Amino acid sequence: MAKVNLLFALFLFFFFFFFIPCLCCPEDQKQALLQFKSSFIRASNTSSDDPSFGLASWNSSSDCCQDWDRVICSSSQPIAVIGLYLDTLVLMPSLLEPVSVSAGVLTPLFLVKSLMFLDISSNYIHGEIPRNGFANLSRLVHLDMMQNNFSGSIPPEIFHLRNLQYLDMSSNQLTGNLSREVDSLQNLKVLTLESNLLQGNITEEIGNLSKLQQLSLRGNRFFGGIPSSILNLKELQKLDLRENFLSMEIPNKIGELTSMTALALSGNRLSGGIPSAMQKLDKLESLRLENNLLSGEIPSWLFDFRNLKDLFFGGNNLKWNNSAKVVPKCMLSQLSMKSCGLAGRIPDWISTQKGLVLLDLSENKLEGPFPLWLAELDVGNLFLSDNRLSGSLPPRLFQSLSLSVLSLSRNNLSGELPENVGDAINLMILMLAKNNFSGKIPRSLSTIYRLLLLDLAKNRFSGKPPVFHPDALLAVIDFSYNQLSGEVPVTFSVETRILTLGNNNFSGNLPRNLTNLSKLEHLDLEDNKITGEFPGFLSHISTLQVLILRNNSLQGTIPDKISNLMSLRILDVSSNNLTGKIPAKLGELAGMIQTPNTFSSTSEVFTFAVGYDLVVNWKKSKQGLSSHSLDIYSLLDLSANKLCGEIPVSLGALKGLKLLNVSYNSLSGNIPPSLGNLQSLESLDLSHNQLSGPIPETLTKLQELTNLDVSNNQLKGKIPVGGQMDTMINPEYYANNSGLCGMQIQEPCPTEPPAKLEEDENEASLFQWEGVGIGYSAGFFLTVVIMFFTGYFRLAYPPIHSRRRQNGTSSVT
Repeated sequence: MAKVNLLFALFLFFFFFFFIPCLCCPEDQKQALLQFKSSFIRASNTSSDDPSFGLASWNSSSDCCQDWDRVICSSSQPIAVIGLYLDTLVLMPSLLEPVSVSAGVLTPLFLVKSLMFLDISSNYIHGEIPRNGFANLSRLVHLDMMQNNFSGSIPPEIFHLRNLQYLDMSSNQLTGNLSREVDSLQNLKVLTLESNLLQGNITEEIGNLSKLQQLSLRGNRFFGGIPSSILNLKELQKLDLRENFLSMEIPNKIGELTSMTALALSGNRLSGGIPSAMQKLDKLESLRLENNLLSGEIPSWLFDFRNLKDLFFGGNNLKWNNSAKVVPKCMLSQLSMKSCGLAGRIPDWISTQKGLVLLDLSENKLEGPFPLWLAELDVGNLFLSDNRLSGSLPPRLFQSLSLSVLSLSRNNLSGELPENVGDAINLMILMLAKNNFSGKIPRSLSTIYRLLLLDLAKNRFSGKPPVFHPDALLAVIDFSYNQLSGEVPVTFSVETRILTLGNNNFSGNLPRNLTNLSKLEHLDLEDNKITGEFPGFLSHISTLQVLILRNNSLQGTIPDKISNLMSLRILDVSSNNLTGKIPAKLGELAGMIQTPNTFSSTSEVFTFAVGYDLVVNWKKSKQGLSSHSLDIYSLLDLSANKLCGEIPVSLGALKGLKLLNVSYNSLSGNIPPSLGNLQSLESLDLSHNQLSGPIPETLTKLQELTNLDVSNNQLKGKIPVGGQMDTMINPEYYANNSGLCGMQIQEPCPTEPPAKLEEDENEASLFQWEGVGIGYSAGFFLTVVIMFFTGYFRLAYPPIHSRRRQNGTSSVT
């Protein structure tokens, strides 16, 4: 019996050893993958021991098919690696510390020719896509390269991967046209190229991809019309062409794409009306047409799609028929009718949409009170700004646990804010600017931990602001243009990036506790009653980019240490009582030296653009600069103080400045020629000082200059000509000086010696001396000839040996 068992065991051993195939990872593929891991670690400066590193399980002592994460092998012979899911291998610490990996790290992967699935998304890989490498992966069915930094054009080798069914190259920096070879991908079902820099017409060959179900070209630079060949894609379910430069009309036959569930054409230049053939798209769940040039009446049949969830057609030239009776057959989740000519009360039929998550009726002509039924809908994101709504807000609105965004700015709403506003614990954005709200700001606002943006500007709120918890998430606060009083508040979150408290009644010295707001980028305290010396301690807020202290009662000198604010690009301390000299150290403000492109960390906080206006003295008037374009501005305004001394030469180093204003001070000395180095300068105001001497010729180099004022000084001499100086012809900007002249003010300069006469005199003198030279030479030559022939002297020849030395290597001097 024992012998039988032994024989059976030997049989099993030989059977499994010789007949059962090995399930191990092929050695060549294993080595290629280990090489990739090693290359990636070096390129990304990552430690293999880092727990966040996605390849920690890859090592030489284990099997890649059985023990390694992110690796899929075939289940039948021959065993080979068929899938690599290498997305998000390294987490980027922050946007300020980017990870950058060269495309060369992919080289070892191209040795694994059995690959069918490859996902390398979200790895910060930069450089051109390796052409020859992908040509080796002819079996690929699924390729995901999204969210990297690949650049250059899409190589044709990608279009030769005939088995591809899924291709995602979105969120890169790919350029060039979409190649006509795209129609080689006959098995493709999903093509996503959104958020790149692709341009040109969308190729007609796209219509040859007969199996295509999803096509997204969103966020590129495609222009021209929507290709008619797209109408051939009968299996197409999702078409996203948003945010390009597409023009002309929506194809009339788009209704033939009866499989369509999502159509997104917003953010283009499409014109014409909404095609009636679109009614045939009975499977439609999402329709986005907003922000185009569409015109005509909005058809009521848009609400007849029974499966429709998302409907966006605002921001066009479309007009709503306010007398139309609408009975929606759909149950919408999102509805945008922004700027559609809605008038009167908010339409009652919207009350039937019980599942609304987003409602945008902004920029219309809606009137009347805020309806109670709308508060009871518990809409998550509600946009009603730029209408004519009146009355107070119902407390029921803030009992909603769904409310996340509430935008009611620029209406005629009034009364006090409900005390229960803090009950909306999930509120993240609250914008109530430019209404007629009054009373105190409810203290319960400070209890909303998730609140990120709070805009209560241009109302009639009074008293002191609420005290916010330092650990709250609140990043943007605008309390400007109200009637708030007391000392300048500092009880805000340490996450505060933007703090706007201008045009209130705050008084006293600036509190030193402002330095606790260590992430502050924008501080605006203009038009208050702030006293004391210039707050030098603000130089400790290293993140500060915008500092507005205009029109207060600050005294003392501008401290040198303000130059420590290396990110500062807008400084306005005009209309105070500052004295002393302009610090030469201002010329070291790095944020004003380079053309502004300062990174704002609010993009880390918000997934949408944060909008607010910065009011500045721009070219002789107060103007609002939109926050969306603030990153291109650099301004220095020291006007209307009591500053003295000379304008520092060092200010000429601030080459990023768009505006320099030192008017209405007591500055003296000459205008420094270094100001001609301010290559970005558009406005220069030196008026109402005691400046003397000429206007420097170097100002002709200011090619961006559109506004110059040097009036009310003691300047003299000729106004420079050339460049933009030839356009500075308003006499008022040169008025009340000692003796300026020039064509700009039609004042001739004193007569200069005629250049022609001087030239003639020079030519005459030259002729006379040339005559003397010729006469002297001729006389001397004639005398020598006479003396020679009379034997007065004879030519002497050197000895023969001496002449040989001269012809040799020796030198005779």
